[in-house]
Amino acid sequence: MKVLVVVDMQKDFVSGALGTREAEAILPRVAERVRAAAEAGEKLFFTRDTHETDYLSTQEGRLLPVEHCIRGTDGWRLAEPLREYAQGAAELIDKPGFGSLALGERLRELDRAEPLERVTLIGLCTDICVISNALLLKAFLPEVPIRVEAACCAGVTPESHRRALEAMQSCQIEIAEE
Repeated sequence: MKVLVVVDMQKDFVSGALGTREAEAILPRVAERVRAAAEAGEKLFFTRDTHETDYLSTQEGRLLPVEHCIRGTDGWRLAEPLREYAQGAAELIDKPGFGSLALGERLRELDRAEPLERVTLIGLCTDICVISNALLLKAFLPEVPIRVEAACCAGVTPESHRRALEAMQSCQIEIAEE
């Protein structure tokens, strides 16, 4: 079974409070990749950065004092072209931090039931949540190939995106450039 994990493609990261031109630029590619995965029968997961109304009093909120992805707000929702795919067989994982233990546990459970052929990650931000989840999944599933599709990711800056890709590659995570 092949798995596609779409990391934090939420309105606040694309066009909202923490949106960037790079995030907006990858949205059509991400939507196309998700469509292709759904048609090919890949198992789809969507993570959502999920904060509560007390965000500014958390460690992350003190270090990044920009309210974003507050549960139930419009900015917390997936970006518009992806919402239709997040229904049905897709699984949504709300995560309170950068990496998701729940995602790792769920994929390990799937792998035990039917060995995973590959786990691919796409989304935002390459240098924060994509790298966190890629490394976490490598720890949960050391024998499953973990892949990141660079063209369907964006970092906080183009430079931090590139550095994160290099760091993941040095940890035996496959980086697909196209």
